[in-house]
Amino acid sequence: MPMPSKTPDNPEEAKQGALQLASAWGKHSVPPALIATLIFAQHARPFQTLPMLFPPIFLFSSYLNLQGFKKDAAGLTSAWSAAYLVLARRRRQAFGSKFGARGLVRGATMGLCVVNILSGGLVYAFGKREDDEGV
Repeated sequence: MPMPSKTPDNPEEAKQGALQLASAWGKHSVPPALIATLIFAQHARPFQTLPMLFPPIFLFSSYLNLQGFKKDAAGLTSAWSAAYLVLARRRRQAFGSKFGARGLVRGATMGLCVVNILSGGLVYAFGKREDDEGV
């Protein structure tokens, strides 16, 4: 008797699993708090005013999510992640400094921004609010 595999045989099941994973990521309150922490870690010393405007917005998005506004929090996180990604891409970095501690934190932040843009956009576009269920 063959062993059952964890990977689905049907590609539609795999796609549905990836969409469910992205949707779960977009509905969670931890990604905005994590990105706020990473942005603060990069720009606190020396203090940089423009990038430091982003952590309070991400923390507010996490707060909205905890209060039950998951679709709105996902949209806010997605939009502000895109704005931070545009800002971060403007700063150029030498090749050698990409592999230091600051470079790895910057890369992790930018990667998390991309994931937040995709998953938050998915939740905002296709999610439903609790009060819209009856409409």
